[in-house]
Amino acid sequence: MKRHYFISDDLDDLERIEEELERRGINKPQIHVLSKDDAAVAKHAHLHNIESVLKQDVVRGTILGLIFGAVAAALVIIIGYLSKLPETYSWIPFYFLAIVMFGFITWSGGFYGIQTPHKDFRRFQKDLDEGKHIFIVDVEPAQEDIINQAMYEHPHLSDAGTGSATPRWVIMGQQNFKDITSSTFP
Repeated sequence: MKRHYFISDDLDDLERIEEELERRGINKPQIHVLSKDDAAVAKHAHLHNIESVLKQDVVRGTILGLIFGAVAAALVIIIGYLSKLPETYSWIPFYFLAIVMFGFITWSGGFYGIQTPHKDFRRFQKDLDEGKHIFIVDVEPAQEDIINQAMYEHPHLSDAGTGSATPRWVIMGQQNFKDITSSTFP
């Protein structure tokens, strides 16, 4: 799959475009809007806003913190083993310090990530600060013509490039979940 980015300053128009794309065969989980004005996006019932936590690099920061935390915890245990201090005292202070180091460094990574824009969205910070909205569409190769047609029909929609998309199995899982919940719980 391939991700297409578009820039617009009109949420009403983005809602019409999303409805057109869905009629042409692009599923709702393939379409997102990135905006600093979440309240305005929420007023448009058909637009699919990106979750706040996914706008930041929390997941990536936490994973990096987890890796560095595991290394720090391992170093504490290795130092304890090499120093032979546990033979004199006990392993308990080393275990406790390793757990504290692991937890604190993992938390620090997540804390750093919550303050950092997601790596895929950093290039749009200037546009977002100017009040514009980023329209994101993940498409399969067979759906490229649908995107090209939408660009032709909406010339005021600015093409902002492409990137790597959410894996197909995640998007299809979201669609299947939506289908099951809407048919089971109408």
